[in-house]
Amino acid sequence: MASSPRTVLISGCSSGLGLELAVQLARDPRQRYQVVATMRDLGKKEALETAAGATLGKTLTVAQLDVCDDTSVAQCLGHIKGGDVDVLVNNAGMGLVGPLEGLSIATMQSVFDTNFFGAVRLVKAVLPGMKRRRQGHIVVVSSVMGLQGVMFNDVYAASKFALEGFFESLAIQLVQFNIFISLVEPGPVATDFEGKLLAQVSTAEFPGTDPDTLGYFRDLYLPASSQLFRSVGQSPRDVAQAIVKIIGAARPPLRKQTNARYVPLTALKALDPSGRLYVHTAHRLLFRWPRLLHFSLRCLACGCLPSQVQPQ
Repeated sequence: MASSPRTVLISGCSSGLGLELAVQLARDPRQRYQVVATMRDLGKKEALETAAGATLGKTLTVAQLDVCDDTSVAQCLGHIKGGDVDVLVNNAGMGLVGPLEGLSIATMQSVFDTNFFGAVRLVKAVLPGMKRRRQGHIVVVSSVMGLQGVMFNDVYAASKFALEGFFESLAIQLVQFNIFISLVEPGPVATDFEGKLLAQVSTAEFPGTDPDTLGYFRDLYLPASSQLFRSVGQSPRDVAQAIVKIIGAARPPLRKQTNARYVPLTALKALDPSGRLYVHTAHRLLFRWPRLLHFSLRCLACGCLPSQVQPQ
């Protein structure tokens, strides 16, 4: 006798990774999933509905959800049959790039409201049901920037570090309830959103920032970041495929990096627990040896450097 499909709630599905993941799960040939693909603004649902095709209204439904609003979360869950979520995918997020001096506290808080507290809000809503049923899976789209700091991504990295600490701590308790947590850690993901963000910040003023720092941002960081996306960036489809495998696993991992080509860039931190090796090497590559950095990125792109993913 076939088991009932698992209800999967995904946040942030208007574009990019969330859209791709929702469609891949809904198209599962064994129909193992009933996908609730959500977004804050339903005015942006056309792309998802078009991509969903024949699955729309069958194995995929679109719903409104603002992860920063308790009422919105409650209303969304209220429309799910039985109110039970088997798999929660925390994907909604926002980026923030730029010199710290030119960023307002209010803007920083909005990043944490979405990236961190938005995920916590959803977990608080679905966790009682998962505990009651003694089963569940919480997938969190984190980032390699939850493992290492990256220049001019201070606040975004901090929000991902917060996710890593919160969910690793929660995972210990949830083993007792047969509930799994998986932190998915992509490297650069090439989306229209990322391209637009880099284009916008390249001409932004960032008032209050000293000329030297602004020069480092525009002349060093932005070109290196653009090359990084071109060299080792993954497509949303590739990352979604990795998440589909994690959701389908009998014993899902706590952590999973999705981009093997990015691993050499995270290895430095693992090699030296003091952090000195990573900080000083990153500094030298950006400020003293930019040609070596560009050459290394080209090698990563063509597979010249070893990129074996270590077990998480």
